[in-house]
Amino acid sequence: MATRTRRSQRRTEALSRERIVEAAIELLDAAGESGLTFRALTERLATGPGAIYWHVANKGELLGAATDAVVAAALAVEPAASAGPAEAAGHAEAAGHAEAAKSPESAGSAKSAGPAESAESPEAIEPAKSARPAESPEAAGPAGAAGSPQDGIRAVALGLFDAIEEHPWLASQLMTQLSHSLWETVAPRIFESVGRQIHALGVPESSWFAATSALMHYILGAAGQNATNAASARTLGPEVDRARFLDAASTAWEQLDPDDYPFTRAVAGQLRGHDDREQFLAGVDLILAGITASLPAR
Repeated sequence: MATRTRRSQRRTEALSRERIVEAAIELLDAAGESGLTFRALTERLATGPGAIYWHVANKGELLGAATDAVVAAALAVEPAASAGPAEAAGHAEAAGHAEAAKSPESAGSAKSAGPAESAESPEAIEPAKSARPAESPEAAGPAGAAGSPQDGIRAVALGLFDAIEEHPWLASQLMTQLSHSLWETVAPRIFESVGRQIHALGVPESSWFAATSALMHYILGAAGQNATNAASARTLGPEVDRARFLDAASTAWEQLDPDDYPFTRAVAGQLRGHDDREQFLAGVDLILAGITASLPAR
């Protein structure tokens, strides 16, 4: 009786769309997009292909569902789990963002909201209420951070950065969906998460699209490049670690022709031993500094 019950529970789990997507993500992480086949999926779920097709029509739909699930989880990451108060304040100060530098403790207390399916409370975009336009966007999608809008944007950025690094297949899928399927859930989910914080900053409505697009393009582009770098490093073999690779690159930059590459030679030392996450977040803060500097006087 116990064996029959376990088999029944396993069959029920395999027939759920959530379990199918979860297994697809596991296969993608292990073997990449080429490793995600319905045959491999049926073996992992111990079920027949017909049961899977009942929930998912084809591989394209399955890739879209897996991408959306990972992105939704990434946007639910709390700021405190991604960067401490001192780190966030340090990047803000380096970017010339005086407001965040004056209140470093806010980075540790901010909390990003969950997936788009979660209902949002009116307090979600309350921190910058006095600076926002009279009309607020309709409540939908991921909620804003509990701290400052800058904290909320950093949380979104670091959540996506870590997700793309953890799931090497995600970067290409994001580019595919953003290029060909803007009407699907992934693009609006990310755009909404960043856009709500842009709105809360007090950016004029006429600049919402430009400011949100600039941040979104930087976040996904830089995070995708970091994932590509990490994947390339793995192909070099265990004998070549990151520090040695960067040292070799820095040395090569230092030896460039001083007449043709004066700037590159000057920053060669900064390439050696830099922290990818810190550099990524510094870029986010530079964009935020430009956005806040362009705001009309309050």
